[in-house]
Amino acid sequence: MDSNTQKEEFSYAYVYAVAAAAGYSFQIAPRPLDAEGVDVIITGLGASNSTRRPRLDVQVKCTSRDLLDKESIRYPLEVKNYEELRLENPFVPRILIVVLVPDSQDDWLRQSQQELCLRYGGYWVSLQGLPPTQNQNTVTIQIPSQNIFNKDALKTLMQRIESGELL
Repeated sequence: MDSNTQKEEFSYAYVYAVAAAAGYSFQIAPRPLDAEGVDVIITGLGASNSTRRPRLDVQVKCTSRDLLDKESIRYPLEVKNYEELRLENPFVPRILIVVLVPDSQDDWLRQSQQELCLRYGGYWVSLQGLPPTQNQNTVTIQIPSQNIFNKDALKTLMQRIESGELL
């Protein structure tokens, strides 16, 4: 398996682990959605008094480049992906998750009888409503370093979706 495919699979495993820990369903998007920039679909049941079943469409990227500083991650996103994620009013909310991993694949995962550690972690951002770009290849986006994609963040995102709030 080439390293890009390995990064893609690892990033899916990371998002899957977070979704499972938070109590949500995870599925790899079928081909038609993948062509529209949706890699993963996360769904939940919603509260007993809610008419909404929360769903989140996710585009996932993975890199070993050192993009994290104290305040943000600066990620060069392809223009096609930027345009797919910046839709003003998508039917299903979309976010980007960038998973950072160590340079060496041997360091991505640590395991013992007491724990399974996936290194380093993912960060999320919503690009909804951002302006169009004149760039031809990439748009450098900033993801706040506090936007760690973990189970608490996912629960908050899904609650906001369920109540009809913007992300």
